[in-house]
Amino acid sequence: MTQHSRSREELLAELDTTAPHSARVWNYWLGGKDNFAVDRQVGEQVMQMLPSIVEQARADRAFLGRAVTHLAGERGIRQFLDIGTGLPSADNTHEVAQRVAPSSRIAYVDNDPLVLVHARALLTSAPEGITDYIQADLEDPETILREAARTLDFSQPVALMLMGVLHHVADTGEAYVMVDRLKGALAPGSYLVINHATNAVYGEASDEGVRHWNQFGKPKITLRSPDEIARFFAGWTVLEPGVVSCSRWRPGAVDETSSEVDEFGGVAVLGDSR
Repeated sequence: MTQHSRSREELLAELDTTAPHSARVWNYWLGGKDNFAVDRQVGEQVMQMLPSIVEQARADRAFLGRAVTHLAGERGIRQFLDIGTGLPSADNTHEVAQRVAPSSRIAYVDNDPLVLVHARALLTSAPEGITDYIQADLEDPETILREAARTLDFSQPVALMLMGVLHHVADTGEAYVMVDRLKGALAPGSYLVINHATNAVYGEASDEGVRHWNQFGKPKITLRSPDEIARFFAGWTVLEPGVVSCSRWRPGAVDETSSEVDEFGGVAVLGDSR
């Protein structure tokens, strides 16, 4: 992993422990320990309104693993740009990709200082590959692309991973513009992987959970319909089975009985899908 100039102390000084943060609450739902009392409190409150949220978090993580395994294995992708990394947990993008292909290169992007502190310690690379971390915001694609070019060769295919980050962009039009700018920088043969919160499965329960989150937590969440989520892939070829509940995207044998969750995702390629 490449080195960054800011110290651990400088990063920790930026932490706001008075309000819950989505990365830390998600960490709590996944059974992690990198969270504070305020995160656990709101996490429990949302669980009471939406008991399926823990299953949703796990389905989201499993989708990431299946998608990266497919891209690194069957599609031969060796470069991954993962924006909205979140706190490290089991089977991060680089671990899954480098398990299949140790030479894989991964650039992580997040704007949370706690994520960066943990990234430095935990997101280590296989010797044959590279793992880098960029502190930047999805709303600044130019910085992301410039900094990621230290690690990734944009003249070659890249898998752009936008996992659980686009629903933190309130304005749908702006979200499409950001994704289109990132897509436009990628070479033919590149892939786009997205998962996004919706209310297509649980309806009012998901709406209530998000309303509560938006009252107390940050960043706020905007739910979008499956059709709105599918529009992020415009101009690219979406792989089967399309934009579906994360638990239903090419499930393995152990996942075949999993119920649908209010996280929809899909994978698309720039060019022919064969």
